[in-house]
Amino acid sequence: MSSTDNPGNGAQQDSPPIAENPETTPAPVGGGVPAEAEAPEATSQAVTPEAGTPEAPAPADAAVADPTADAPVPAPPRPRPMAPRPVPRPMPPSSPAPAAATEPAVEVPAVPASDPAQWGRVDEEGTVYVRTADGERAVGSWQAGEPAAGLAHYGRRYDDLATEVALLEARLKAHTGNPTEIRSKAQGLAETIPTAAAVGDLDGLAARARAMVETADSAAAEFRAEKAAARAGQVARKEALAAEAEQIAAESTSWKAAGDRLKAIVEEWKTIRGIDRKTDDALWSRFAAARDAFGRRRGAHFASLDAQRGEARAAKQELIKEAQKLATSTEWGPTSAAMRSLMDRWKAVPRTGRDGDDDLWKEFRAAQDVFFAARAESDKKRNSEEVANQQQKEELLAQAEKLDPSTDLKGAQNALRKIQERYDAIGHVPRGVMRQLEDRMQAVEQKVRGAADSTRIRTAPENPMVASMRAAVTKAEEQMAKAEAAGDERRIAEARANLATRREWLAEAEKSARR
Repeated sequence: MSSTDNPGNGAQQDSPPIAENPETTPAPVGGGVPAEAEAPEATSQAVTPEAGTPEAPAPADAAVADPTADAPVPAPPRPRPMAPRPVPRPMPPSSPAPAAATEPAVEVPAVPASDPAQWGRVDEEGTVYVRTADGERAVGSWQAGEPAAGLAHYGRRYDDLATEVALLEARLKAHTGNPTEIRSKAQGLAETIPTAAAVGDLDGLAARARAMVETADSAAAEFRAEKAAARAGQVARKEALAAEAEQIAAESTSWKAAGDRLKAIVEEWKTIRGIDRKTDDALWSRFAAARDAFGRRRGAHFASLDAQRGEARAAKQELIKEAQKLATSTEWGPTSAAMRSLMDRWKAVPRTGRDGDDDLWKEFRAAQDVFFAARAESDKKRNSEEVANQQQKEELLAQAEKLDPSTDLKGAQNALRKIQERYDAIGHVPRGVMRQLEDRMQAVEQKVRGAADSTRIRTAPENPMVASMRAAVTKAEEQMAKAEAAGDERRIAEARANLATRREWLAEAEKSARR
């Protein structure tokens, strides 16, 4: 269905009048035997108990009375007349189809059966009379059985008329159906009841029909007012739905929920009827325009989202390529920093959708895992080497700590120098034990240096600054010797520069002391 197709055109006609069942129509007004009894094909039938009248034998010869005559006139012999077939009572109208039902069906009021004996009689000749305000009037002739059965038959005709009047009264009171049509039917009943071939309170029943005629005009006005109010209510409902759709079209970003709500509005729209076509079409145009606007805005949103996802995918694919280039690097420090930078950039890129984003992340993470796995393996190997270096340095320290400079100072100094050279040639040790090992080596050096100082001729105290600078020079010379012994050009260059600086500082200190 396109947006402009109105699924529920609210234009409706007034509810059609309830169709009259031909079989429920009362017998025609007039006297004599009911018309059914005169049908040729009914000459062999009789009234049965199922029809509501006790079965009675039909007389061989019966005369039909003329109710318009002053006195019954014998008729020539006729074929055996049939007892009249009972006229069915009116039934409530069948419920209209749901699509056309705009008002509830009216329940047929329960009308108690009348007592025809109070309003009529049957004379010896079979003529049936009814008493009215104008006197007795012959309504027909009963030749098919007992007089009481004939009186009951015409009483049922009255009950059928009473039921029809009660039904019209109920419809008028309930404001169902078209009051103008009800008035027309009531007028017809008011005109035909006084001369109806029935036995009962015809005057009272006709008065009730005339009363409906008198009140039908006001009922019609009320009916029109109610329909107008109902129409206004239905218009208000559709206006509210159209306004809600316009708000959704202008503001909503909950695309799934909003789309479902617009579908629900369409279904609700179909149930709202009773609006003139022009107004209904105008309201539908508002709703359709709002729905189309929402569809365009939603389409633009998802088109933009698709474009953003495409850009995000391209950006993440570029990051994957960079990570794959760095995956084989062995420059652990700089590459680790670069990998962390790539991760930060990855987080800043929007998602490309659940499935696509997961696949890209797996590629990116796989490249990083290659590098970090290699770094972890390198760290493991380095840690193993550092532990071995620690063991070697601890063995050398144990040898150095056994030196006794008090008995052989020169030998202790030479042995310590060799131990230091081997100690410095050993590579890195675990960071946690580095300080401990250095403190142990410095303790041995201080012990040997202290023994050497104790053998020197004591002179006047030297200037503390000069002594400190001279010790620094001595230390620098020892480092220079170790670097040269190790053959490490980088360490030799650093030691040489450090020694030159220390000697300059010593010269300046000695000049200051002399001054």
